[in-house]
Amino acid sequence: MPLSRLQSLGVSLFDGFLEQTVGASWSSVGFDVRRRLFGWTPAPDDALDGRTVLVTGPTSGIGRAVSDELAALGARVILVGRDAERLAKVRDELLNQHGEDRFPTVVADMSSLRSIESAASLILQTEARLDIIIDNAGAIFHAREESPDGIECTLATLVVGPFALISRMLPLLERSRAARVVAVTSGGMYTQGSDPDDLETTPDPFDGTRAYARAKRVQVSLAREWARRLGATGITFNAMHPGWTDTPGLAEALPWFHQLMGPILRTPAQGVDTLVWLAAAPEAGHLSGKLFLDRRPRPFDRVPWTRVSALDRRRLWDRVVALAGVPDPSSEH
Repeated sequence: MPLSRLQSLGVSLFDGFLEQTVGASWSSVGFDVRRRLFGWTPAPDDALDGRTVLVTGPTSGIGRAVSDELAALGARVILVGRDAERLAKVRDELLNQHGEDRFPTVVADMSSLRSIESAASLILQTEARLDIIIDNAGAIFHAREESPDGIECTLATLVVGPFALISRMLPLLERSRAARVVAVTSGGMYTQGSDPDDLETTPDPFDGTRAYARAKRVQVSLAREWARRLGATGITFNAMHPGWTDTPGLAEALPWFHQLMGPILRTPAQGVDTLVWLAAAPEAGHLSGKLFLDRRPRPFDRVPWTRVSALDRRRLWDRVVALAGVPDPSSEH
């Protein structure tokens, strides 16, 4: 075997071993090791010139960091969030930094189907193209709440709302020569399975962290279904998790974990590196239906009892289509 292939095999084996450790893999340690191991290069400054990206949840954490990075690559960034004042602040900061008015804001509550429908209608009327969607908005609810549509809020915000938005954006995405949809998930999803007959987390007492992980598991399962069902459109659908990243959301939701792991948490820029790569790298445009960490596909499951079967993924799809109140987006493709 040629030396180059042996070296490549050794690097892959080491990466696989690192991934199995979880703690080292998902921390800043794993990021730094892989960056050197694989010789990552940043995207060219003009990588997204002329492209339009929609980012949900862009006002803090991962969403704010990826908006900065994509704007720096020349993208027009549509900022979608529920707080008009916070959106305006982000827009002004980006405008001041880049000196160009290419950061429109759209107010939308991702837990409300009516709000999403209104936002989607506005985007379809005002935007000539849409190349990339970053499905990032999320929240952990510490008590069980229902959305305006009567859907448990975690599921509504992380799954049903984004599904409805992506479905409504398909006409714009299909105009692009190589559109991409990337869902930001969480490593916590590995701890949960998904029951298509109990998506709304009915057990009492309610556990917000568990509901969040379950919703993220559904999100990743749907990314695989999007890719399978709409592969012929040329749109790629992937999920990525940012590892353990230092964000306000993490500090608020899991303060003990944030304090314990603080020294080795990833910076937001490290957390969004793979997200930016999936949005901008030419080689990423040929990959679909996968889950990524640190620019490489990762397993969808870690333990057999949380695995979501192909049949259950199809059932999840049908259930979410019904909850979202939209026509099945795969029926015409």
